[in-house]
Amino acid sequence: MSGEAALLARREPATATAIVAAVVAGWAFLFWAVVDMSNPLAQLMMPMSAQWSAANVVAVFAMWSLMMVAMMLPSATPMLLTVATLNRRKGDASPTWAFAGGYLALWVGFSAAATAVQWGLQDADMISPMMVSTSQVMSALLLLAAGVFQFTPLKRRCLRHCRTPMGFLITDWRYGLSGAWTMGLRHGVYCLGCCWALMCLLFVIGVMNLAWVGALTLAVLAEKALPGGERIGSLLGIALIAVGVFSLATIR
Repeated sequence: MSGEAALLARREPATATAIVAAVVAGWAFLFWAVVDMSNPLAQLMMPMSAQWSAANVVAVFAMWSLMMVAMMLPSATPMLLTVATLNRRKGDASPTWAFAGGYLALWVGFSAAATAVQWGLQDADMISPMMVSTSQVMSALLLLAAGVFQFTPLKRRCLRHCRTPMGFLITDWRYGLSGAWTMGLRHGVYCLGCCWALMCLLFVIGVMNLAWVGALTLAVLAEKALPGGERIGSLLGIALIAVGVFSLATIR
């Protein structure tokens, strides 16, 4: 965490504690799912065939939603703490939670879409029940797409908004609970615009590979919250393109 974010966390202990608790809970859930795959609930999250039941859909959606909380909240922490500081000065903390709710609602929507994509890819026999790609072509194309996207104007615009909390709040501030919810959704849109391609890489190695999930989480956090994040994002793009090209070149 940067020095500014650490200072905000000390000023907003309740918000910081809630963020940490939510992130820890999300990672604890993922860790449990990996170490206890024989559990009936864990098995529901890994449908063995494309004929999903309603319980499979709900379980996979829940898995995606909790994974997005674990992965995306850390990089949103500076924004959430800034919102909390501004609302504390107004003497009302409720808009902070409305902002967080709007932000997470956007990622819950993404989780619903990811669940549908996972179902479709499994039906096409392109991923395994563990959500690991079984298509080297698809894996290579996803890596290339994610790498190229790092250099697009859309990526850079969304990243700038994510890296400058005060800039976003000055231009997009809205009053009241509904206004805070709308701001959270809008920030979530920028965040999704910045990170969607990286999130698609979860279909390459799978959500049960916690090292891979952790690496993506750190990559998102680094480019959004650390000094020199734009350069980190560019280096990441170069690396993804290189791996994607290598993967295509080795297809037999």
